[in-house]
Amino acid sequence: MESSRISIRPFKLSDTTDFMSWAGDDRVTRYLRWNTIASREEAVKYLTEVAIPHPYRRSICLDDRSIGYISVKSESRDDRCRAHLAYALGWEYWGQGIVTAALKMTLSTVFKEFPYLVRLESLVEVENKASQRVLEKAGFLQEGLLRKYGFNKGEVRDMFIYSFLFTDSIPD
Repeated sequence: MESSRISIRPFKLSDTTDFMSWAGDDRVTRYLRWNTIASREEAVKYLTEVAIPHPYRRSICLDDRSIGYISVKSESRDDRCRAHLAYALGWEYWGQGIVTAALKMTLSTVFKEFPYLVRLESLVEVENKASQRVLEKAGFLQEGLLRKYGFNKGEVRDMFIYSFLFTDSIPD
């Protein structure tokens, strides 16, 4: 995939149709804590109430069309040195290096946008091998296994924790 076609930007209400195409797919939302978007009304509500006002929830775009998202959510007060990273991508774009490119774009700016941020971390279900590879290709380090750590889709699941520190290097 030609990297010049990939970008990240804030969501817009005009992304509704594109957002529905990937957020309405169970394959995409399988490992997400939010449910598959089932209607246009639900998509508009999610965009206006969650995605657009979020301090760092960006649309992953291909030729400026929304095909996924990347989110950085910082902790508060004394823990604001740490933030959680999450992402998803439309299934038809899997395996093309798009999320890895979007992660690298995020890493190149997020520590400047959040100057108090020292650590970015991501939790990945043990079964989600593809996401583990994406994080590793973007320079994240797997720190360990958190047994029965995260509740998702009716189950408590084992999760790997990955981190990227502001002193780490983004791979080429």
